Amino acid sequence: MSDAVGPGRPPAASRFRKGESGNRKGRPRGQCSVPSAFDIVIDRPLTVMQNGKPRKVTVEEALQLRTYQNAIAGNRAAQREVLKMIDRREKWLASKKPKQHKDLESLIELTDPRNADGALLLLGIAERDDTRSNDSHNRYEHLLLRPWAVQAALSRPGRRRLSAQDVFEIKRCTREPDTLRWPVGTKNEQDE
Repeated sequence: MSDAVGPGRPPAASRFRKGESGNRKGRPRGQCSVPSAFDIVIDRPLTVMQNGKPRKVTVEEALQLRTYQNAIAGNRAAQREVLKMIDRREKWLASKKPKQHKDLESLIELTDPRNADGALLLLGIAERDDTRSNDSHNRYEHLLLRPWAVQAALSRPGRRRLSAQDVFEIKRCTREPDTLRWPVGTKNEQDE
């Protein structure tokens, strides 16, 4: 009689299999199926008169407005409550605000091309160009990139195709451009 169909006994084909639930996802976490009486009352809209005009607000907003009015009128308990509200809001704003480091300002310097030149020299990516004459009206020294650094850039995956102008500029700025291995499909002056 275990296959009988009736109240509380659906047909065998439509029954849940062993280990299966009817609601696979289940009830969402943190949600009550029935709101509390407080939630129902606090979210109810009210119409209040403000500056002679009707305005719809929630009960919570109306209570806050009344507390502010009482605090302004001199009610000490309302004043303490308003100070607590301000304190809670300040703490909330502070938790949402990104952290600022005071020391960071001292680390930021104005950009100066000579700083970049110094870094390139220090890292060994570039070296001074001794073949060019120093112009008295040009305040920056000329640097040439070392072939290993240029080769690393040329060998980088995902690069765009080089135009003839790109090849010309790379050769002009590299110490020994003849030692470079160009990517496949690059047309340089020697290939033509």
